[in-house]
Amino acid sequence: MDKLSRNDICWCGSGKKYKKCHMDQDIFISNIEEKVGYKIPRDIMKTEEQIDGIRKSCELTHEILDMVGEKIKVGVTTNEINTWVHEYTIAHNAYPAPLGYGGFPKSVCTSINDVICHGIPDETILKDGDIVNVDVTCILEGYYGDANRMFIMGEASKEAIDLVRVSKECLDLGIQQVKPYNTLGDIGHAIQEHAESHGYSVVYDYGGHGVGLEFHEEPFVPHIGQKGEGTILLPNMTFTIEPMLNIGKPESDVLEDDWTAVTSDGSLSSQWEHTIRVTQTGYEILT
Repeated sequence: MDKLSRNDICWCGSGKKYKKCHMDQDIFISNIEEKVGYKIPRDIMKTEEQIDGIRKSCELTHEILDMVGEKIKVGVTTNEINTWVHEYTIAHNAYPAPLGYGGFPKSVCTSINDVICHGIPDETILKDGDIVNVDVTCILEGYYGDANRMFIMGEASKEAIDLVRVSKECLDLGIQQVKPYNTLGDIGHAIQEHAESHGYSVVYDYGGHGVGLEFHEEPFVPHIGQKGEGTILLPNMTFTIEPMLNIGKPESDVLEDDWTAVTSDGSLSSQWEHTIRVTQTGYEILT
């Protein structure tokens, strides 16, 4: 970013003068940079126009997950879920981001029981007692919206129900840490503390990520951490928080398909995800 004078148009694209827009924030960030000894990239902050596009894509992602929630039940296959998501996305003039991403063959990720993430839809039939994560990402007019939810099939065990509940609580607690000048470590600490207080482990091989203009952007968002450590949160950053909790060990293995990540000990895993925007005073859940 070139040095701007007070009366120049702000670098963010708002059309406002610099002094009326990001000048005070930039001065604050520069003071932080002097203390921590590294440069904080301003380009991870989105413009208002970009935020508007990301928000619309996130709204469609939310809508698709609502649709899945209405139709998913014992007896359907994960391929059927893939068809629902693909057709709904295309019908709304969007594109399913997973399809073709790094060679991924389907339009949605479906992860059942001991699958942590990136499960590939196939002819697997959902059974009574299964817990399944459905992970949807839309590309709408070039902008990305990413979210996932857990669904419980029929009568699940108390062990499974409790895991799903606590993993959602971890997502909510992580989101509550989002505000300007907090850090990613604050988010990770809140998630880790709550998960471990209930006897669960937090997966560290995978995490959240910046999202909006691309599927995966900086920064990486760990779900473990220490308060005050890691990347500083700035207004109009957009990223996912998506804690993955295991009943057993936190380690994961990737199957021969090079995508499906499973718990190393075969224990159950649960994950929830939202795309979050840092506002001037806190957060906005975009999905």
